[in-house]
Amino acid sequence: MTARYPLVLNSTTIQEIQSGDTYNLYANTAANGFNEAITVTAAAPSSTTNFDVSTQSVQYYTSNTANNWTLNIRGNSGTSLNTLMSTGQCVTITFIATNSSTAYYNSAVTIDGSSVTPKWQGGTAPTSGNASACDIYSYAIVKTGSATFTVFASVTKFA
Repeated sequence: MTARYPLVLNSTTIQEIQSGDTYNLYANTAANGFNEAITVTAAAPSSTTNFDVSTQSVQYYTSNTANNWTLNIRGNSGTSLNTLMSTGQCVTITFIATNSSTAYYNSAVTIDGSSVTPKWQGGTAPTSGNASACDIYSYAIVKTGSATFTVFASVTKFA
């Protein structure tokens, strides 16, 4: 039986770690050159809100929600997510909504304008937002075939 060693990304190549090799591992922090693009918008989500994955991985709406919304996940206005991703790839995005004492929520999800039914953490989709809080929605989108996606979703209240 041949020994199997973990792989590491070294610059632009993948190398197998051999017994006795030493690698320095760094935390993914801005100080080490890693950060995520975020769009902060001083508005509320519209009834259909586009999330362009080629622009940001986090979208934060700082004004109080005024309605439930459909989140349309796409590459950008000119490129579909289906075109950007290959089968077997995954992209993770975060959507932050600010609620006042009247709370609204993400009531539907579409990818490239086509409806998808997320698999929600805990097994149940949300039916309301959280009053006087920020709701943070996380979506892991897995492309399983041409224009076919599985979406894993969760929502967490921050107050």
